[in-house]
Amino acid sequence: MRSTHADPPVATFSIVARDPVAGEWGVAVQSRFLAVGAVVPWARAGVGAIATQSFANTTYGPKGLELLAGGLSAQEVLDRLVAEDPDRDLRQVGIVDAQGRAASFTGAKCMPWAGSVTGDGFACQGNILAGPRVVEAMAETFLSTAGPLSVRLLEALKAGQREGGDTRGKQSAALLVVKEKGGYGGFNDRLIDLRVDDHPDPFAELERLLGLWRLYFEKADPETAVVLDDALWNEIAGHLARLGFLDTAAAGREEVRQALERWIGRENFEERDLTAMGRIDPQVLDILRRQAG
Repeated sequence: MRSTHADPPVATFSIVARDPVAGEWGVAVQSRFLAVGAVVPWARAGVGAIATQSFANTTYGPKGLELLAGGLSAQEVLDRLVAEDPDRDLRQVGIVDAQGRAASFTGAKCMPWAGSVTGDGFACQGNILAGPRVVEAMAETFLSTAGPLSVRLLEALKAGQREGGDTRGKQSAALLVVKEKGGYGGFNDRLIDLRVDDHPDPFAELERLLGLWRLYFEKADPETAVVLDDALWNEIAGHLARLGFLDTAAAGREEVRQALERWIGRENFEERDLTAMGRIDPQVLDILRRQAG
């Protein structure tokens, strides 16, 4: 695609990264571009992650992942992709491989400011940005933030926006994290796949969606759970009776337990079900209390 191409450039800032301890790879991206998550992020567990942007050549995603799976390093894959692309000067791409080696490319004709910062296990890149501080702040924040990869990626993205981000404004964002058998039911590697296609504040919306994902899909921590003693079982029985899950708050303990599990299943809190351990997740308990009034 040359400068006469009818499609707009994917003016974007993104980060690709790896968490070697958790065995996760991910991409976070924001752009003044509709549904950027459908174009830029690509990742495969045990293989790596790729962000392709600026008049994006979307074949870089699947082809790059295949090359990474074949044993090439991030830099070797990057070199091959751009060498085979006659319009390489318009492209921008970031890659992190299975070992955490990172590489980034910014074509000579990418719209300014355009550039990148790479380090051990990550690459930050962007075009049509307010300046180099966008990607520098992303890198600094990623390195200094604790927590799961999803949180570190999102915080890096927000740091880039604080430095001016995409000079055209905000529209869409996406967060993709992969892990072996990390998808629903363990049937694929899509641990987190969240997209904000069109929103006045895609950062806040993406953060809200990540909070919901953590509520519904992160496993409860038994160490922080509340013990189900007699007083709490009686309280829960009253809540479930008000919500129509029990005929009476005076039901037996086994009936209350079964009703609690039915309510948990209806609310999609299976990953936080600790009733078999005689405990209840505090977030689940809070939601039950609020629903019952």
